[in-house]
Amino acid sequence: MNARSLPKVNSNRECGVSLLEALITIVILAFGILGLAGLQSRLQTVEVEAYARSQALILLDDMAARLSAHRGVAATYVAANPVGTGDTQPTDCSGTALGVERDTCEWSNALTGNTQLSGSSAIGVMIGGRGCIEQLAGVDPPSYRVTVTWQGLSPTVVPSVGCGQSLYGANDALRRTVVKVVSIAALGP
Repeated sequence: MNARSLPKVNSNRECGVSLLEALITIVILAFGILGLAGLQSRLQTVEVEAYARSQALILLDDMAARLSAHRGVAATYVAANPVGTGDTQPTDCSGTALGVERDTCEWSNALTGNTQLSGSSAIGVMIGGRGCIEQLAGVDPPSYRVTVTWQGLSPTVVPSVGCGQSLYGANDALRRTVVKVVSIAALGP
């Protein structure tokens, strides 16, 4: 067979096909990397939300224990306004009398993150942490609803509990709550 009878290969055409394959591979990789970046961002949001919820549960149990420990004066823990973000409690509770006032001050500071500082900035717990204590009407033995509320990062279902309602901007679906009911048993005759 002589060299003239073989079909001539166009090397420019083959280079174009290889370049096209490389570009398609780059586009597919770019979409994959963008997907991974979006997933990482969502995972960070979920992690922050989970951390805030765990801190809220710890603070909820803390106040429930304080309320149970002072069962004789439990009704004095009830307040019309939430404690925490936006209240008038001092950041140093050492000058506050022991008992209900000290418990409320310490709980307020824990809700706002003032118990964990980096320099002069509060770095603890949740965004906009607030707490409410309400006495449930018509319940025997006396029962109290302890609520911790904070601002989430993305909207969900609006909580049915009123603590902190309308205090987290126009969208109340950003408000998160955890609730515990504490019943105070009557001791004695």
